[in-house]
Amino acid sequence: MNAPPVSLFFSLLVPLLMAAPMSADADDAPLPKNLPAYGAERSLPPLQIAQKTLPNGLNVWVLPRLDGPPKVHFVLAVRGGLAADDFRHPGFAQLLAMLLKEGTVLRDSRRVAEDLQSYGAEIEVEAGNDGIVLTASGLASNSAKLITLLSEIALQPAFPPNEVDLAKLNSVQALHVSQAEPGYLAQRALAKLIYGGHPYGNTFATDQAILSVTPELLHAEHARRFRPDSALLVIGGRIGKDAAFEMAERVFGDWRADGKPLPATGNAPSAMPAARAFVERDGSVQSAIRIGRPAIAANAADYFPLTLTNAVLGGGFSSRLNQNLREDKGYTYGAGSTFGPQRAGGSIVASTNVRNEVTGAAIGEIVKEYTRLGNEPVSQAELTQTKHYMAGGYLLLNQSLGNVIGTLADFWLVGLPPQTLSDYVPKIQAVTAAQVQAMGKKYYAPGQLSIVVVGDDGVREQLKSYGEFPASGKSN
Repeated sequence: MNAPPVSLFFSLLVPLLMAAPMSADADDAPLPKNLPAYGAERSLPPLQIAQKTLPNGLNVWVLPRLDGPPKVHFVLAVRGGLAADDFRHPGFAQLLAMLLKEGTVLRDSRRVAEDLQSYGAEIEVEAGNDGIVLTASGLASNSAKLITLLSEIALQPAFPPNEVDLAKLNSVQALHVSQAEPGYLAQRALAKLIYGGHPYGNTFATDQAILSVTPELLHAEHARRFRPDSALLVIGGRIGKDAAFEMAERVFGDWRADGKPLPATGNAPSAMPAARAFVERDGSVQSAIRIGRPAIAANAADYFPLTLTNAVLGGGFSSRLNQNLREDKGYTYGAGSTFGPQRAGGSIVASTNVRNEVTGAAIGEIVKEYTRLGNEPVSQAELTQTKHYMAGGYLLLNQSLGNVIGTLADFWLVGLPPQTLSDYVPKIQAVTAAQVQAMGKKYYAPGQLSIVVVGDDGVREQLKSYGEFPASGKSN
């Protein structure tokens, strides 16, 4: 979360590709003749967002849809996510978010769950690099009860010691499960190479960090992060504008914060020296390869051209990386690339898991595709196909009002204006082949890439032509 959801949508395709079964028929079946031409791309219509700032500084946006389903949606986004964690407590925001629903000063965790069920509603809480997001949806007839419960969870968490202890135990167990996954180990190692000492590189929890959390620390950090002047409330669904504003003011109008707001996260590096790392995983039959570099913040001028360029390279099944490594070479079940723009910076990461014996060759093919991106213009056919794919995925992602509201909140967290929602398709359509090639030269030059490999020690001989790969720990 907290990167624009469309970027998240396309990034989710990478692990799906890796899990997809290899087709027995590698050859592409010919397309039927006389297929009709693509229709004109549609954009999301301009949103009619009613906006108001309460006297306490809380931003409130309302999207009424009185002719829609009898549901109401609330999203409360607050600044102060994983990037706000101190270096002794990486991943702390995840634990804070997890515990918000585990009891308030007025209701214990069981009562919270029972009330949600009786309202026909659900509340989810998620922490990302740039903030914490609480999402609630339920029957419109229970909207007043639901927003009251949402406010209690957000503003009056109890952090009962027994729930804190249980959450810490569960978090440590989940961490140990993650540490058995080569992809997790590779991402953790690569984050340090991409971001160095920046807070975006300090988001992976440790046993010590989790076990040192106390109810007192949770209360202190909650008070520091949850401030009305650093928050956005989005309301949508079967509710009128005036009623929504009245409801927001009644429930959140008394919200106050002491002290100074959280300092803004400093700009992440836009470039880092290319580095290498190897994480030994004894007996592994595959190598997890991650190749990446710093990129740009979401509000940078290159956001749309780089988004499209990344899709050409590794954004879907027909992308260059997947066609090369999976369909042509048969090295892997899937390969792709993600562009992760955030508020203070971003990253570009190519990902694949390959058989041990082709580890070095797979790195070579990824580097070759990076080089080709900057050296050769993309064909008009490939550019058009990628634009159609992106427009379709984007419209699919935002077909429901709940998703639209979540997208708006995520855009706000990373510094994008709400009109980005409607601008997205036409701005992607406006990207030219020359811009794609320029993005390739600027952001995909092989000399700027850091490489992480997680695998058996026997593959290290294949890595020598790509530089020295210092050991970066050893998986358990």
